[in-house]
Amino acid sequence: MSQHWKKIANCSALALAGLTTSAYAVKDLPGGPAVNQLNLHAPATKLAADQASLHVFMMIICLVIFVVVFGVMFYSILKHRKSLGHKPAHFHESVKVEIAWTLAPFIIVIFMAIPATKTVIAQKDTSNADLTIKATGHQWRWGYDYIKGEGEGISFISSLDNSHRILSNSGAKGDMPDDYLLKVDNPLVVPVGKKIRIITTASDVIHAFAVPSFGIKQDAIPGFVRDTHFLAERTGMFYGQCQELCGKEHAYMPINVQVLSEADYSAWVQKKKAEAAPATAKNEAAPAAQVAQAPVSEKK
Repeated sequence: MSQHWKKIANCSALALAGLTTSAYAVKDLPGGPAVNQLNLHAPATKLAADQASLHVFMMIICLVIFVVVFGVMFYSILKHRKSLGHKPAHFHESVKVEIAWTLAPFIIVIFMAIPATKTVIAQKDTSNADLTIKATGHQWRWGYDYIKGEGEGISFISSLDNSHRILSNSGAKGDMPDDYLLKVDNPLVVPVGKKIRIITTASDVIHAFAVPSFGIKQDAIPGFVRDTHFLAERTGMFYGQCQELCGKEHAYMPINVQVLSEADYSAWVQKKKAEAAPATAKNEAAPAAQVAQAPVSEKK
């Protein structure tokens, strides 16, 4: 073997080893992506499960169409090849064939449209929500405001966990956590088994709020208010990302949703309100103190 081919073989072996090492460096992330994942995320809501079922249903129909079309094509090629005879078949019309190829696509489209329409309508039904949260996209973080339901009045900013930013800035070398660039400092917390309405908007550029395990994705557009919803069927951590290119740190804008039991969620609400109470009292006391310290002429 020449030196040239030896170099190519060595480089190929090193590249393959690197790919193999990378594959084993991470594990499946519950509520997030999986190693060698080829299909949709494992659903955590009925909406996501319906989407997954619809996806499989459509793929089966497409596969059947593919087999039938190519089967007929190859049959025709073999059946009507020149070697069978010198005189080809001559025909210009067939009422039966024309009716068949008109009705067949129509029936297939109707067959596909019925379940698809039901799923789309279910996706858009944000009525009768137990909890309403406004998600505001910023470059490059999310702001959450609980505006209706248990937890009303709670607000906070959710940013990429600082330890992950440090890892990224250092070149992401060594062992990486399974939730690399998905962990945040303040996750969005919701109760299990409750319908959550998410109102999306943005303060600067277009963002998109998306959590694959919930089957939701909604654009967040400055000056506009849009909404989506989900009902988580199990507790745990679930991950998503901004899915609209929004600037140089677009990759540093994850969505981390923590689904708690009803009791744990109520406890979390009480804790957040207790944390906010001193700050609220301080803000309310400041104007009163300013009035008390003002000169008599100003008070009049």
